[in-house]
Amino acid sequence: MNASEEIEILTGMLNDANRVVVFTGAGISTESGIPDFRSPGGIWTKMKPIDFSDFISSEDVRRESWSRRFSGENKMANAEPNAGHNAIAGWVTSGKVTAVITQNVDNLHQRSGIPDSKVIELHGNATYAACLDCGARVEIADIRKNFKLTEQPPACDDCGGIVKSATISFGQPMPVREMQLAEEQTRACDLFLAIGSSLVVYPAASFPVQAKQNGARLVIINREPTDLDSCCDLVLNTEIGPTLSAVGEM
Repeated sequence: MNASEEIEILTGMLNDANRVVVFTGAGISTESGIPDFRSPGGIWTKMKPIDFSDFISSEDVRRESWSRRFSGENKMANAEPNAGHNAIAGWVTSGKVTAVITQNVDNLHQRSGIPDSKVIELHGNATYAACLDCGARVEIADIRKNFKLTEQPPACDDCGGIVKSATISFGQPMPVREMQLAEEQTRACDLFLAIGSSLVVYPAASFPVQAKQNGARLVIINREPTDLDSCCDLVLNTEIGPTLSAVGEM
């Protein structure tokens, strides 16, 4: 089957579906210039991830975490939504896609025009920070300004608690509300599109399986094969932006 035939089949699936859920991983954002974590040359091949318990227990580790953030944030801060993000946003606007479940923390789905209420962020959002004690939101720009002057990790102005980027770190519990919403949307859909994810990080990677077990059609679009390919209705090992744009044009 060639690429145009695969796209034609996917277009038919979208047209036939009533409730589509899109699940995205780092692969959709690499086309915006944001490096992923696990691939050769990715972030985690260059530095060891910081565990949540170490972040909580050590001021030195918190200082290292924020130092990493401000030394490597330009690629994410300067990234723009690409053709893949924009195609999905169009499907949300049309009412075809009911929810976007994402492992990404880059806020690009929202910047492509998808309302916050339609985006379920399983791993949080890197564009702001929050106090781990009282939950107060803290803007990254304010933290950056103070950190460059003092090199001290931030504390909450309201309660003095530890401030952390609003992302889910290694060893940190998954967000209960978001996991519940993702499960509800997954069980209600009749077509589940897993896009740009290696599908190796659990529990997030369990959602495609849940969708298939609940009777939904399952499509994976990813440059590399995944362990779930064998149970899919359609697999496209293609570039994401051009593929999703082509679907929108048919």
